[in-house]
Amino acid sequence: MLTKEEMPACPVATTVQLIGSKWKLLIMRNLLARPWRFNELRKDLEGISQKVLTDSLRSMEEDGIITRTVYPEVPPRVEYALSELGESMRPIIKAMEQWGIAYKEGRQ
Repeated sequence: MLTKEEMPACPVATTVQLIGSKWKLLIMRNLLARPWRFNELRKDLEGISQKVLTDSLRSMEEDGIITRTVYPEVPPRVEYALSELGESMRPIIKAMEQWGIAYKEGRQ
């Protein structure tokens, strides 16, 4: 994780640094709806490896975008959800969704 001082000077580059990977964006898309468990995410995100999902979730947690809640049950239950910072990205993801819909409609 980069400190805020180590982030790129360009604000767009900073955003890309935090959520610019394909998988991070798709994880966020899912978490916008509700909290998810690890295996739920892995099954829903076709093509993602366990390692990439683990690395992405850890990175997003370190950056403060998601929260990880461990419930004291047997077996342990862990849920991932958007943090307040992650929720602040909702308009960005929504705008990307709307743009994608408009693009697809224009090609038909």
